Parts: sequence; structure tokens; C-alpha cells
Amino acid sequence: MNLNGTEVTVIGGKLSDYEVQYYIEKLRQEYPHEKITELEITVNADDTVSLDYGVKPPDFQRIRRITGYLVGTLDRFNNAKRAEESQRVKHKI
Repeated sequence: MNLNGTEVTVIGGKLSDYEVQYYIEKLRQEYPHEKITELEITVNADDTVSLDYGVKPPDFQRIRRITGYLVGTLDRFNNAKRAEESQRVKHKI
């Protein structure tokens, strides 16, 4: 089943949509900066549950050292720094 963008699998028993939503919200509160994409809920024999979840990897931006500065892109460089970057010697591996 899919609830609010999270793929949910229940193993070993049945849970209502309310219970599943509760577990999703609990994880979102515990990990507010993570995007939970999948959740596997295992209902154990003693009526406890085990949660196994997956998160979306964070967005990644490449950072490089250009003319002595750590930058991701050149869009924040002024004209002089752009000219310096375009005139530098680029070494090939």
C-alpha cells in the first residue's frame, strides 16, 4: 500500500490505515530532515512491531576548489574571478 508517498508493507498481521499512518508520523517526527520512501512493519508474535524503513538520499552538489575557493558553481563569481577561472591552466589526467 502507498500512504502519502511512502510505500508500506505489513508482515505477520494486519494494521489499520490509522495505525500505519501513526508509525509514518512517528518516524517523520524522529527524523524530520529525512524523506521516508518505504516502510516495512513486522507484527511480532507478542504484539510488538518492528519497523524497517528506507529514506531518500540527500541531494548532492559537487564542490570543487577553483582559484583557491571552494565552490559548487561559478554563478556567484564576479567578472574578474570568472576571467581568472577561464584563463587558468587546466591539467588533464
